[in-house]
Amino acid sequence: MLYEAYQAHSDLMAPVKAFARLALEALNGPYPALNENVLVRNFSAAYEMIDRAGLTHVRPPFGFKTAAVGNEIANVTEVAALKTPFATLLHFKKDISAQQPRVLVVAPLSGHFATLLRSTVQTLLQDHDVYITDWHNARDVSLADGPFGFDDYVAHVIQFLEHMGPGSHVVAVCQPCVQVLAAAAIMGEDDNPAAPASMTLMAGPIDTRISPTKVNELAKEKPMSWFEKNLIARVPLRYKGAGRRVYPGFVQLSAFMAMNMDRHVKAHVDLFHNLAGGDKEKATHTKAFYDEYFAVLDLSAEFYLETVQWVFQEHQLPLGMMKFRGRKVDPKAIRHTALLTVEGERDDICAVGQTMAAHDLAANLKPFRKKHHLQAGVGHYGVFSGKKWEGQVYPILRNMVLQND
Repeated sequence: MLYEAYQAHSDLMAPVKAFARLALEALNGPYPALNENVLVRNFSAAYEMIDRAGLTHVRPPFGFKTAAVGNEIANVTEVAALKTPFATLLHFKKDISAQQPRVLVVAPLSGHFATLLRSTVQTLLQDHDVYITDWHNARDVSLADGPFGFDDYVAHVIQFLEHMGPGSHVVAVCQPCVQVLAAAAIMGEDDNPAAPASMTLMAGPIDTRISPTKVNELAKEKPMSWFEKNLIARVPLRYKGAGRRVYPGFVQLSAFMAMNMDRHVKAHVDLFHNLAGGDKEKATHTKAFYDEYFAVLDLSAEFYLETVQWVFQEHQLPLGMMKFRGRKVDPKAIRHTALLTVEGERDDICAVGQTMAAHDLAANLKPFRKKHHLQAGVGHYGVFSGKKWEGQVYPILRNMVLQND
């Protein structure tokens, strides 16, 4: 009933939002002088806030048309290099003749679309030929396409790297650090020629026994039966994935917002005042953030439940218990893929030390192929977005790629 209740609420809100949209258009219509009136501006701001209320379930556009490459501006075209029912290997193809290192950005599958990493990709585009794992919304994937679990995620990483070819590099952000390390281990053991030349793991839960955060503790305090009973729902009949068991994106978003509810409430109060006061720059910045934040996707139940159990409850990778389709995952098999780990000093989602644990697991990797960077003064998102990412973290990542290309 979880999804049905959410859908019923969305349906009830639809006419309310439609009315607000019409009222907003009327106020901003043929008489722009009306907006000089304080009362009209307040009504206009209120109608816009109502129209914006609610979530979307379609990936926003990345919006890259150009990218700065040296002193030139290159045109960027999005190309679907490979597509499966659950993901697209999206290539940001630039119209330049020079060859740049190929980099696969592995986006988290945790309730948001890959566009959450827009600023990460934008920075990487300066010096790299960038691809990304563009995960599909599970509610739009037919039951006929089968399940999608933890092993399928790892298999996608391997398949995408094989498609990109030998010499590619991989950058994992947050949750997929575990799957990427597992993929590199399997590819190393198989002497797969497409094994990545370098692997950057950013703020990921390799070993959550180290300095457990509130998020880690929440994942451990309930039995798996609780997660399955209370957080898993079936996709309603109106969607292509009707009947598929999913962890709804709106549930994940609610959990994220609950962690910092005061901040989100203040942001929306400020947005109202900025709209009413005519501060378009501040309002545009806030709206852009929440347009992205409120775009959610559903995760397949298999992937979500296996991730909670294998990564956060059983710590299978650091304890040497993890298997990929029946094969033991042994990070010691990584001998040629250089490793960079990045953590944020103030990260309250993935604590300091949890990502760095990858170095101990990849015990057979020569010391000169390993590097760790602790970024001072940033939380979780500051590791891969913002000024310190661009000015301090990114140069280290770029050098790691260049040294191993």
